Amino acid sequence: MKERTGIVTMMGNPLTLVGNEPKVGDVAPDFTVLDNNLSPVQFSSFRGKTCILSSVPSLDTPVCDMETRRFNEEARRLGVNEVILTISMDLPFAQKRWCAASGADKVQTLSDHRDAAFGVSYGALIKELRLLARAVFIVDPKGILQYIQIVKEMTSEPDYGAILEALKKIS
Repeated sequence: MKERTGIVTMMGNPLTLVGNEPKVGDVAPDFTVLDNNLSPVQFSSFRGKTCILSSVPSLDTPVCDMETRRFNEEARRLGVNEVILTISMDLPFAQKRWCAASGADKVQTLSDHRDAAFGVSYGALIKELRLLARAVFIVDPKGILQYIQIVKEMTSEPDYGAILEALKKIS
């Protein structure tokens, strides 16, 4: 499996990303994850919608919590053909509990814990931690990857302005 270094750090310490490295303009890789009720969800089922894929290490950490709450607020302003999917290695039970406690009702949380299918397909799996890197991918309604932002330092939030600007150009 392909490994890449020098892309992300945690508290300044370098980490290794494993998996494929999709590029803007590629057909977005399909993957299967679990929803909060343990049901499989295939990414291709969202074809026809603009999808923001927000991968986070764990919803139970402060930065991931802030990021997902922010995306939940942004999702309130989106059209019916735009969705925000937050993907982490958290167990579906933990994601469901987090959503209930935080009031997150607009983003859909999905768990990659079983197969790391998303992490490997998008090159966002951290070898040393078996967690996902903090990254955002935007896929257009035709299934083409239009935007990628991999956050260098895991303890930092993404550049929301750049993400929302990229979204405007697609929608």
